[in-house]
Amino acid sequence: MDKKIKEHDLVDHKFYHAGQEAPFQECTEDPGTPQTRHPAYRLAFADNDFLLRDELRPVRFQLELLKPEMLLEEAGVGSTLVMYGSARIPSPEEADRLVAEASDERRPIAERLAANSKYYTEAYKLARQVSELAIVENGKRQFVICSGGGPSIMEAANRGASDAGAESIGLNISLPHEQYPNAYVTPYLSFQFHYFALRKLHFLLRARAVAVFPGGFGTLDEFLELLTLIQTGKMKPIPVLLFGKDFWSRVINFDALVEEGTINREDLDLFKWCESADEAWCHIAEFYDLEC
Repeated sequence: MDKKIKEHDLVDHKFYHAGQEAPFQECTEDPGTPQTRHPAYRLAFADNDFLLRDELRPVRFQLELLKPEMLLEEAGVGSTLVMYGSARIPSPEEADRLVAEASDERRPIAERLAANSKYYTEAYKLARQVSELAIVENGKRQFVICSGGGPSIMEAANRGASDAGAESIGLNISLPHEQYPNAYVTPYLSFQFHYFALRKLHFLLRARAVAVFPGGFGTLDEFLELLTLIQTGKMKPIPVLLFGKDFWSRVINFDALVEEGTINREDLDLFKWCESADEAWCHIAEFYDLEC
């Protein structure tokens, strides 16, 4: 379009977008004065030191809410199947090596972890099975696999989707120790969070089903918070699929909670016990009147 016509376009923005205007400073010669060298002169949105101040925490909260939401919307993600689980359970291919390399003191734990590698397999199968269905409604993809983006059960989830030729989401968290996205997360759906609260919010904003596999503190936190949200009516019911009855019955005495009166017997109906991917999908399909 001719520049003159563009300037007279009624729908054209008359102010430059921030991304267009920010380079203006780079194109002009810096006089190198005390004023231009001082941090106070930096553009506020380009000043990391300013953005990281304690007073800017509400702004950082908003950014971590907006960025994934906008990118997921642009990617056409309508709903997700969220998969929680351990970052330590090995894949079946790694299970024998884990036991072989364990010290005598650690061998019983390594053997337990290796025995639970079956859940890596089931997580992979469920993610692949659902991804191969490629359900689309209202022009958006449904039941897109979403994991915490890390290793173990999370890797199995993203790996299953990847092997089905589907995209999947990884919601990583920045931690004091190294933690990177697994190789199977779709790059443009790979997110990193500073705040656990915002990460947990994004896990559930689009969730239409949640599969919970054996795990530690993080998995427990996410699972129990999800049950609390549904129990208290803050969130509409969705299928919650709890894999590994033997594991979870040892970790949480659900019946004792009922006997002590701290939950109702019907609260145990908020989740479904599962041992296989097929069983999990049938629960989801039944809930949404889909073909099992």
